[in-house]
Order: sequence, then structure tokens, then C-alpha cells
Amino acid sequence: MGTVLAQVAGGDIVTLLLAGFIILCLFLAIRIVPQSQKFVVERFGRLRVVLGPGINFIVPFLDRVAHKISILERQLPNATQDAITKDNVLVQIDTSVFYRILEPEKTVYRIRDVDAAIATTVAGIVRANIGKMDLDEVQSNRAQLIGQIKESVEDAVDDWGIEVTRAEILDVNLDQATRDAMLQQLNAERARRAQVTEAEGQKRAVELQADAELYAAQKDAEARRVLADAEAYATSVVAGAIKDNGLEAAQYQVALKQVEALAKIGQGQGSQTIVVPADAADAFGKAFGMLKGRG
Repeated sequence: MGTVLAQVAGGDIVTLLLAGFIILCLFLAIRIVPQSQKFVVERFGRLRVVLGPGINFIVPFLDRVAHKISILERQLPNATQDAITKDNVLVQIDTSVFYRILEPEKTVYRIRDVDAAIATTVAGIVRANIGKMDLDEVQSNRAQLIGQIKESVEDAVDDWGIEVTRAEILDVNLDQATRDAMLQQLNAERARRAQVTEAEGQKRAVELQADAELYAAQKDAEARRVLADAEAYATSVVAGAIKDNGLEAAQYQVALKQVEALAKIGQGQGSQTIVVPADAADAFGKAFGMLKGRG
């Protein structure tokens, strides 16, 4: 009886051990990878496979997860690099770089410190690009400079399985002496522009005055021409009347003008002394005589 119980107990232990071993194998074989990570699996120290997000299976006791790599976008700490521009001005460039790991197997086995490597690469590229540009170009073409830096960094880190998503130049700092020189240059440029604007205003005023005088002269000439035409017309009318009616028509016109002049003098206000020509009566008589004759 004791022998049978021992056999049964021994069989249960083996079953339990076998069940435990199976559970252990399943535990070691199943790997659940989060969405934001990738697992690098090695077999006997060599790269076997890279596991993506979700449920994955590996060979227990032979394979192991050697590295868990985050594929989220990362930001390097803001860095400051000294650089000398093409026109020999010392500037301090504050930069920031964003990147993410696309191929963990390259990142793990080809570079030890990713952040330090990228920071060093960015510093060298920034100095090289700044050295090709004048200070004015650095400040005015910042977007173009950022594009050049990003492109150069992407080419440099391509073998590391990294994608540079964004590169930013946060600030361009100058020493105090350079700032003072630039301020003096700016003030001089403002003064020059003010003088140019004032000179252009004076020039425009002179041009407008000359145009106004020319316009007035043209209008005066036109008025003189109109008066001359009217006078010529009146003279031609009188000449035509003399030709048609003889000298009497001219005498009639002269007498009529004398009568009109005397009438205007008589219409004046206040006490006036009217000097009447000696031949005024004859003029009136001739005028009435001519009117009778015409009648």
C-alpha cells in the first residue's frame, strides 16, 4: 500500500514539474511589446530579430530581449555653440534638435551614446554653415540655415537608424561690442534714409511748384489768345461795317462810345464834376442824325 502511494505521489510531482516547465516556457516565449517601443532580440549574443508592437513569440532559453528601445520623438537638450561668420564676427548659436529612432538594430550596435553623438554632429555642422555666411545673412536667412543644418544632420546620422524630425535655431547672440557697432550702423542708416526722404520731398515740392507755374503760364497764354481772337474778330466786324456802310458807320460807333462813357460818368454817386468835351453836343447830334438816317 505504501509503495502505491509513493508511486502516485511521484507521478503527481512529475506532472506538476512538467506543467510548471510548460508555463515557464510560455512565459519566456511570449513578449508583448508596447506601441511606443521596439525590442531587440539576441540569440547567443547575436542579433536575431526586432520585435514590433503587439504579441510576439521567441524561443525560450535561446532568445532574450537584449534592448528595449523607445521609438517616441526625442528632444536633445538645448545647446550653445560658438561660431565665426564669414565676415569674422563671433556669434553664439542656441540650437535644439528633435529626432526619433527608426531602426533600433542600427542604433544599438553602431553608436554608444546617441544624444552625445547627435549633439556633437550638430555643433560641427552649425559651425561649418555659419562660417559660409555673413552676419546679416545669418540673421535674415534663418529658415534657410535651419534647412541646411537639418539636411546635413540627416545625412550624418543616417547610418545610425535615426530620423531627424526637426532642427531649430533658438537664438543668435552677439557680444556687446558687436551690438554697439550694429546699433551705430543702424542709427546711421536711419539718418541717411531720413535725409534721402527729406531731399526727395523737397525735390517733389520744386517739381510741383514748377508744374503749377507752367500751368498758370499756359492758362494765361490761352486767355491772351482768346482776348486777341476776340479783338481781332471785333476789328474785322468794324472793318466789314466800314467797308459796307462807309465812314459814317465808323463815326456812329465813335459817337456811340462817347455817349456811353458820358452816361457812366453821370451815374456815379456823390458830388462830382463832369467835364464834357466841347464837341459832345455835336457827337450827340451826329449820333441821333445817324440813327434817323438809318431809320
